[in-house]
Amino acid sequence: MTRHDPADPRSRDPEPIEAYIFDLDGTLLDTLQNLANCYNRVLVELGYPPHPADAYRYFIGDGARRCVERCLPASAQSPAIIDQMLALQQLDYVATWQLDTQPYAGIIAMLASLVDQGIPLAVLSNKDQRFTQACVEFFFPNTPFQHIVGYSDSVPHKPDPTGAKMIATGFKIPPARIALLGDTAMDMQTAVSCGMQGLGALWGFRDAAELHAAGAQRLLNTPLDLTHISGA
Repeated sequence: MTRHDPADPRSRDPEPIEAYIFDLDGTLLDTLQNLANCYNRVLVELGYPPHPADAYRYFIGDGARRCVERCLPASAQSPAIIDQMLALQQLDYVATWQLDTQPYAGIIAMLASLVDQGIPLAVLSNKDQRFTQACVEFFFPNTPFQHIVGYSDSVPHKPDPTGAKMIATGFKIPPARIALLGDTAMDMQTAVSCGMQGLGALWGFRDAAELHAAGAQRLLNTPLDLTHISGA
């Protein structure tokens, strides 16, 4: 599509942004080393080779089970082995989710700026709900997120729009005036399917080409770039 194609939402003037939904891993929190360490410990425990931390940029993003499938070798792709590793990974993560993890530079200041302006904020993650809640409360105790939504029986993984639509309903704000900031194609696809504005986080796990191809309306180089967007 060209820049002026009327069928491409990125060619239209965006609505003012009245609320923000944030992805967690790779957007608010740098969890790459933490997650790599967790999965690698379990791989080694089961006798399989570990992977470089950078490989997990593409292993993670759409739930723990999919990450397990991607990091296990081809010879271990049986349901029983996948279930076994997933159970061990969850046990490990319960004790280690807060290690080797921190907000990206500029995130705390960016959130504080939005809070000062009274803009509603939410988190939507593909991490399990219990871990999403724990991470947000631990790393962002001073940010009053109105909604903290992770994966659960009632909220499928992104790019399923269920979680984003639920948050929009809670905000009581039209989706076109809500921005979803994330670092993967799944985040941008979620925004597109909900009629929200997709903002791509270039400091996260994926690159500009993936985010743009998936429908990002803007690409941000740093968290503080968000505070310069009209309406923020």
